[in-house]
Amino acid sequence: MKDLIETEVDETEKALKPKTWKDTVWSATKLVLKFAVTFALLYYVFSKVPLQKVKMRLINANYWWMLAALVCYFFSMVISSWRLSSYFKSIKLNLDPRFNFRLYLLGLFYNFLLPGGIGGDGYKIYLLNKTYKLPAKKVFWAIMFDRLSGLWAIGLITVALIFLIPQIDIHIGIPLGIFTIGSIIYYFVAYKFFREYTHYFFEGHLKALGVQSLQVIAIICILFGQNFTGKFSPYLLSFLISALATIIPISVGGAGIRETVFQQLSRVFPMDVDLAVFLPISFYLISITVALLGVYYVLRPSRLEEGLPKGDIEIKE
Repeated sequence: MKDLIETEVDETEKALKPKTWKDTVWSATKLVLKFAVTFALLYYVFSKVPLQKVKMRLINANYWWMLAALVCYFFSMVISSWRLSSYFKSIKLNLDPRFNFRLYLLGLFYNFLLPGGIGGDGYKIYLLNKTYKLPAKKVFWAIMFDRLSGLWAIGLITVALIFLIPQIDIHIGIPLGIFTIGSIIYYFVAYKFFREYTHYFFEGHLKALGVQSLQVIAIICILFGQNFTGKFSPYLLSFLISALATIIPISVGGAGIRETVFQQLSRVFPMDVDLAVFLPISFYLISITVALLGVYYVLRPSRLEEGLPKGDIEIKE
């Protein structure tokens, strides 16, 4: 894990410094591979689902409901940045909420729209390490637990949805028991080996549940925008499973992966396949729209910290 931390920071520093030709070639190669995987997955999906059907759904969507989905997603990002601040507070890093949110938007922009350059998390590690002289390892683990809390929230909602889908022929006690035992082990390991990061553990996980709930509501809004009157649970469960699949950074912003997961699960669950593919595409467009807000701080980096205090930091080695 130490190597992973150092690699993340080193790659960010290289991206912010003049590149050698080897760095340029490697960055270009990774970017080409990500685009290749993205296009390959999308080609596969649209070989199974007519693109025209998905296109017509987008054209004929109720855009008031789409706007509602956008608002839900935006506020999920607000809570997500607030969640991250909980873990920063665990390491005595009390950032101004405005600065924290601006930094979060900038990270979103890097993750979604600069897939071959600086990673959003890597940039946060680099900037906080450089600005506050805070050990990169501390910042890395704060971000890692922020991500883990999100996975925990996805797991909890997934267990609840399994109960609502009759196609999943399994007693609810089994997934619920696995989740409960897993949660206990998760907290025990965190408390035993990473106690510093458990000071706001329950607060952070409650916020994570709020983040994922708002994103699920965003999917419901998109479905309402399609005049959908069927069962929501298969689509919502597929959305959460696709979110887990995008953890593997092999495509551009998760594009292609979500669509493939939805298309495959439409063969298992009772879902309209073109609607199932439309959902991740529309959610991706909404995500990009919000991520574009971060470009402002790329064009005007002075606004990122303008007028903000440096934070109250106490580092204990």
